[in-house]
Amino acid sequence: MAPSKTPSAKKVKKEGTKDKKGRKHSRHETFSVYIYKVLKQVHQDTGISKKSMAIMNSFINDVFERIALEASKLVRYNKKHTLSAREIQSAVKLLLPGELAKHAIIEGAKAVNKIAESA
Repeated sequence: MAPSKTPSAKKVKKEGTKDKKGRKHSRHETFSVYIYKVLKQVHQDTGISKKSMAIMNSFINDVFERIALEASKLVRYNKKHTLSAREIQSAVKLLLPGELAKHAIIEGAKAVNKIAESA
């Protein structure tokens, strides 16, 4: 009779572990899941190609980086040590044009309120 495997005896693959050929697995994080969810909210019957998804992912990474950089500058200018929602909001106002900034701020405020309610 074969010995029963206990949970401690099972091999669990973790980040950075090696596969059968000895290569390390690296995590590649993208926004693709979230892009897809938003696409389905707007157009239920529309798909997106791999190349288009890569372009959208690059776009989101670029905008995120710009907002984070501008927000960190605002923190330094005001001689503070904490990056808060206020700095993010100001960075968005500075970077995005007109109506786009207004809509982004409204959506950001909604997200912050949703998090505050659940906490």
